[in-house]
Amino acid sequence: MIDLDALLSLNRPEDYARWRDQKLAQAPQRLEELIVEVRDPRQLSDAERQALIDRCRRANMAIYVSALGSDPDKRIPHRLGEQLGLGELDHNPGADEDAITALSVQPDALHRRYIPYTDRPIAWHTDGYYNTPERQINAFILHCVRPAAAGGRNGLIDPEMLYIRLRERSPAHIAALTHPRAMTIPPNSVDGVEARPASIGPVFRRGEAGHLALRYTDRRRTIQWRQDASTQAAVEAIRSQLDDPQTPRFEARLEPGWGLICNNVLHRRSPFEDNADQTRLLYRARYYRRIADT
Repeated sequence: MIDLDALLSLNRPEDYARWRDQKLAQAPQRLEELIVEVRDPRQLSDAERQALIDRCRRANMAIYVSALGSDPDKRIPHRLGEQLGLGELDHNPGADEDAITALSVQPDALHRRYIPYTDRPIAWHTDGYYNTPERQINAFILHCVRPAAAGGRNGLIDPEMLYIRLRERSPAHIAALTHPRAMTIPPNSVDGVEARPASIGPVFRRGEAGHLALRYTDRRRTIQWRQDASTQAAVEAIRSQLDDPQTPRFEARLEPGWGLICNNVLHRRSPFEDNADQTRLLYRARYYRRIADT
């Protein structure tokens, strides 16, 4: 693994070139390369666990396929996280008492303010981009109990691949995006009471265990970017890369008993439709640690 200080500070370009070439050589090219069949995510075999870790090492993500179907057991993501060494769960405001979030259309006052609990599309983002520095999300699990009757596909981009695309275009973009005040998420207030303070930090950052991590949202409203020409150019470069079909990405719709495990990759969700016979339900578990390397 490359020295992260060299990667973020743009020192030692020879080391970066070796890391880049190795990353590109091992990166999966097709969605099928991310898929691992598992008997039961609650009880992985050694081979299943290593297969999931291998995908995450190569692409920062894996998709597991099981025959559990629409089993609503919330222990599925919880036990899976334990087996991958993820440890403590992040308790976000919309989560249940066990810190597992049930993602479905919820019209109540607590949830309807937030897009994940609606059927609307969600733009490119990493999870917890609004969290404080000591609570940054480094991994999450998304387990499907029931997909929507139609729609609800996820786009997925490995942050390390985005880093390479931006650095090859201009190292100045990386310098701007690693600035400690590059992106500010304004405070969140509910009924005039501040529920969360402003979150200020870089876009590319030092993740857990010395790995490169990303903190980003493609929301256009309320996000405050550092007011200088280099940051504005870097933001436009990110948006250009996200719009560019040549940027390596995967598109997947999770089916019953399937799930995504990842080191907080960039993701988006297409709009979806429920009907009387089928309503979308996914479980989300967020973690401060990365998926174990061994």
